[in-house]
Amino acid sequence: MRDWKVTLWGWPPACQFEGAPTPRPHLPPEQIHGVRNSGNRQTRGLPHKTFRSRTRWCWMSLPGLFLAVSTLSAADAKVPDASGSNTNFPAAAAPELTPEQMHEGGTNTYAGWIEFGGGGVITSGNKAEFRKRRPTSGSVFGGIEDFHYQGEVSKDTTLAIDGHSIFDDKNYKLSFDLQREKLGYIKLNVSEFRTWSDGDGGFDPGSGAYYSLSKNALGMDRGEISFEGGLTLEKAPKVTFKYTHAFRDGEKDSTSWGIVHPAGNTVLLSPSFYDIKENSDAFQLDVAGKIMKTDVGGGVRYEIGKLDDTRKIGQSLGEPSERKITDQQSSSYDMFSAHAFTETWIKKNLLFSSGYLYSTLDNDFSGSRIYGADFEVGYQPNRTNNLGYIGLNGGSRLHEYVMDLNLLYKPTDHFSIIPSVRVQKEVSDANSDGLGTLADYSPSAFTADSDRHLIDVRERLDLRYNGITNWVFWGRGELTEGSGNLRELGGVGQVNGIGIPSIDRRTEDDRLFQKYSLGARWYPLRIVTVDGGGYYKHNDFDYSRVFDSTSNDPASFNRYPAYLVTQDFDTYDGNFRLTIRPRPDLTLVSRYEYQLSTIHTRPDSISTLPEMETSTMTSHIIAQDVSWSPWSRLYLQAGVNYVLSDVKTPASDIVSAILKAQNNYWTLNFSSGLVLDKKTDLNLAYFYYLADNYVNNSSYGVPYGSGAEEHGVTATIVRRITSNIRLKLRYGFFHYTDNTFGGYRDYDAHTIMSSLQYRF
Repeated sequence: MRDWKVTLWGWPPACQFEGAPTPRPHLPPEQIHGVRNSGNRQTRGLPHKTFRSRTRWCWMSLPGLFLAVSTLSAADAKVPDASGSNTNFPAAAAPELTPEQMHEGGTNTYAGWIEFGGGGVITSGNKAEFRKRRPTSGSVFGGIEDFHYQGEVSKDTTLAIDGHSIFDDKNYKLSFDLQREKLGYIKLNVSEFRTWSDGDGGFDPGSGAYYSLSKNALGMDRGEISFEGGLTLEKAPKVTFKYTHAFRDGEKDSTSWGIVHPAGNTVLLSPSFYDIKENSDAFQLDVAGKIMKTDVGGGVRYEIGKLDDTRKIGQSLGEPSERKITDQQSSSYDMFSAHAFTETWIKKNLLFSSGYLYSTLDNDFSGSRIYGADFEVGYQPNRTNNLGYIGLNGGSRLHEYVMDLNLLYKPTDHFSIIPSVRVQKEVSDANSDGLGTLADYSPSAFTADSDRHLIDVRERLDLRYNGITNWVFWGRGELTEGSGNLRELGGVGQVNGIGIPSIDRRTEDDRLFQKYSLGARWYPLRIVTVDGGGYYKHNDFDYSRVFDSTSNDPASFNRYPAYLVTQDFDTYDGNFRLTIRPRPDLTLVSRYEYQLSTIHTRPDSISTLPEMETSTMTSHIIAQDVSWSPWSRLYLQAGVNYVLSDVKTPASDIVSAILKAQNNYWTLNFSSGLVLDKKTDLNLAYFYYLADNYVNNSSYGVPYGSGAEEHGVTATIVRRITSNIRLKLRYGFFHYTDNTFGGYRDYDAHTIMSSLQYRF
């Protein structure tokens, strides 16, 4: 009985029999005497029954997919010659493949492919948080992971089709791209995908109370349908038209919190989420051409949309005074814009360009804020209701004008100067009316009206010089001067004398923004690159009240933000980057960035509040990345980032309930790829995240600091069964803990995915 071996890589072509050699050059009849064919398989005298049983055993081996780590090589083929003796015919040595060919599975290239895949997730802990951080349905999923087709449908006409469809992940896409050379193109795209969020309302460490909306993640579907066509004739203007329909539909978490009283203390914690329904339709037409030496173009865009969003908030959950708040916000809008541009080479070293934009936006809105025993109920007076409103209606309009002028001048081959000017003007107004509600008092009518005018002029100068060997220098200076005015009249008002009184306020403001940047790149050695730079930014706001019906004295509770006279924002930033390539296969990149931002505030002297530095933010960013390919079959990449960032306000020195805000965190990532043989690749990856900023401040206030840690490990193996068929298996493990939420968001998750790709 002949020896035979089976390679457990998954398909019949990988099942190898002693006596079933790889294809070889055609042999004369006398050399293949005694060789029998069974279908397409050469059995060389193997009894048909034995061959069929072994073939069936090979098919039964398919469940052992990927159990073998390396391929068992077939024994040398032996073919009896005309005299009946066995003669060895060693297989001819195949040409050595390049790394690219080795990755692709051979010398053939394919313009199209289809990949089928599927998988599942096993999660212990908070499944909703896993789905939020690792966008997936959190169960079983599968379908067509990727499809691509490209080819000629006729002379000078190509068609490309791309898409994917993953069931239970709500992830779909299909696009067509038909192009005719020297004539035009047509594109059609349909896509939809889902994101998830965790709808819990927070954790109070003082009482141990956790406010969860649902153990299931909130899902938000986003989609788009678009059609685009264009004419690209050689001696005619290029014309393009595009229509886009976009939508959002589903639920997402919200940072708006209500009030609860765990252990007798008032804490701003409760579940809240958005119920969103939005859609828009946009039509766009663009034309571009050339008039003598000037490139010109322009276009128009018209968009209409409707937003119907509801924010749902639970308040005083589990208490006798528990209420559900439905904050409904609806609006419909239409927007029109027109733009034009020019670009002219006046001389070989002098380029002038310009652009202009006009847009207008009309918006009608309505809404209500209703307290009830459940969400989406009608208004009912109740003594436990807080301030709300019903019957809100209004509208707003915005007109915007923007002009850009730019000049590129190169007095020498190594020096360029780019001055530019940008002017922007905005005119807007809004009005509304409705009925204010509170407790079981009779609703009170209110109206509001406002208008806003502003103009900003920005001048910028860019310089670049590379006339010194191995050096490149650049600099930029920006100056923006602006002024405007704001008129405010009315407001939600008071109900039964309770609430914020209506206002009548006219404010004028002036703005001065400055930003100065410098940078350089140096090549001290062929293997070393040094980048350095920084910038200083200063934003100054000055406010003056022409008229104000409210008082800024300490007894007033209706003065914000009218008591502000000036606010200055200053930012200092410096960054350094070092790139070293000690070997052709090794690259090291080191980066450091420092940033200091301050806010200086001067209030109205009537308020008796002092002038002070109201906020200081300091950030240090340290990063190191390494890429190494010690072998044509192996690459290694690793990176680490360390961020130190905190925001300090005077309140943290005075009030125990407010701590210095910190956003310090570590990230570490590692990935590697190994070509095991000409048909097999192995990829391994690991990442780590740590934010250790959580401080249990529940005795005085709500602890907001982040205290999260995450590990992730993934392994992927790819097997090229033939030059156009490849199999992939991926496993991932994820571990997440979050002290901020008392461990209620912790999870462990295992993901298993596999796919089969066919290239054509």
